[in-house]
Amino acid sequence: MRVLVVEDERKMAEALRKGLESDGYSVTIAGTGEDGFYRATTETFDAVVLDLMLPGRDGLEILAAMRHRELLIPVLILTSKDTLKDRVSGLNAGADDYLIKPFALSELLARMRALLRRGKAEVAGRLQLADLEMDVSKHHVARAGRELTLTAHEFSLLEYLLRHREKVVSREMLGRDVWRETSRHTPLDNVIDVHIARLRRKIDDPFRGKLLHTVRGVGFILREGGD
Repeated sequence: MRVLVVEDERKMAEALRKGLESDGYSVTIAGTGEDGFYRATTETFDAVVLDLMLPGRDGLEILAAMRHRELLIPVLILTSKDTLKDRVSGLNAGADDYLIKPFALSELLARMRALLRRGKAEVAGRLQLADLEMDVSKHHVARAGRELTLTAHEFSLLEYLLRHREKVVSREMLGRDVWRETSRHTPLDNVIDVHIARLRRKIDDPFRGKLLHTVRGVGFILREGGD
């Protein structure tokens, strides 16, 4: 597996190289935003570890440009910024995961493995979290082997949540990306809440272990465990 690390701090870059190589990855280092973008768009990698604060192009610019070119390489963002606004900006730009500095090497490696497993599944049009599975091309959803019947909007909502699994999704994101509404109105929030409730009844209520959680005052998250 080839990994591109875009990081301008030399000590951090070398620590990442050493850690990733110890787990069997082949690592290429880019020390500037321009070099990172050039390598990401001209060479073949299985994943990218991308710092946000870079000389030249910053990480979000690089990520947005990659996604604009339809480069679907899994991207893990590294940053010292930890506000909800920063996380949402990174996810909206096309990040697959977000890791806050400082972090443990073991967590980085675990997230890399998860990203690469997820990427393989999504290439085939299959999304999965725990025992919840979706085949996008066949429009098929099942949990614990039991087929679920969803409306078109419920399917689109669940697909979006699965593609952002283990990340908080705001009502604004759902309104823009699922309902395709550019303006924000309170009635749309009510519609989103109704669809979330209906989806929860189908994917959670009949089963042990809840997957769809509400993050009060923020939005929703699809993940294992928790209340």
